Amino acid sequence: MSNGDIFLGEVIGTAILILFGAGVVAAVLLNYSKAKDSGWIVIAFGWGFGVMAGAYTAAPLSGGQLNPAVTIGIAIDTGNWDKVHIYIAGQMVGAMLGAVLCWLVYFAQFQANADKEIAQPTLGIFSTAPAIRNTVANLITEIIATIALVLPILAFGLTKGLGVSGTAILIVSFLVVGIGLSLGGPTGYAINPARDLGPRIVHAVLPIPNKGTSDWGYAWIPVVGPLIGGALSGVIFNAAF
Repeated sequence: MSNGDIFLGEVIGTAILILFGAGVVAAVLLNYSKAKDSGWIVIAFGWGFGVMAGAYTAAPLSGGQLNPAVTIGIAIDTGNWDKVHIYIAGQMVGAMLGAVLCWLVYFAQFQANADKEIAQPTLGIFSTAPAIRNTVANLITEIIATIALVLPILAFGLTKGLGVSGTAILIVSFLVVGIGLSLGGPTGYAINPARDLGPRIVHAVLPIPNKGTSDWGYAWIPVVGPLIGGALSGVIFNAAF
C-alpha cells in the first residue's frame, strides 16, 4: 500500500466511523431528534456499525485500522514503524472530518440549542466524559477497555481465513458493541485517541450555541489510556502468542 492510499483510506474510514458514532449519540441526545432518548444499547450498536462501515470502506486502501491504539499495537507486534505516522495522521484528519459531517447532519438540532429552555451541553456527542471523575480509575478503565479491543484484533490475525473472507471486520464491529455494553459505563469507552481528540477539537471551534465546555482537563485520559492499552496489547500478544 502506498503512503497516499494509506492516508486516504484512513481519512475516509475514520470519517465514516465518526459520522456514524457521533451521529448516533446526537440522535439519542439532541432535542427534536426522532431518536431522542432511545438509549445506550442504540449508541453501542451505532458505534459498532460505524466501525463496520468505516473499516470495510478503508480496507482496500489502508487495511482499515482507524485507531492509533490499533496502529501502535500492530507496530509493536510486527516491529514495523515506518508508516505509523501516516496512519495516525489520516485517522486524526478523518475523525475531525467525521465530526464536522455529524454537525452538518444535525445542524438544525444544534441550532435549536440556542433556546435557553432546552439548551444542553453537546460535548458528549463528540467526545467522552467519565460518569465519576477519578483520574486513576478513568485511566485504568480506558487501558483495560482498549486491551479488550486490540488484543483480540491481533489474535484474529492468527486465523487467516478471517482476513481473506473479510469476516474479521464484522467480528471486530461486534467486539466494539460488546465493549460498549460491558465496559462503556465508567468513561464512555473512547478506546481510540483519534476518535476522542479529533472531535473534541472540532467541538471547541464549531459555532454551536450553548455548547458548554470542551473539557480539556480530562482530554488527555482518552488519548493516553488507549495508547497505553494498545502498546500493552502488542507486548502481551508477542509474549503469549
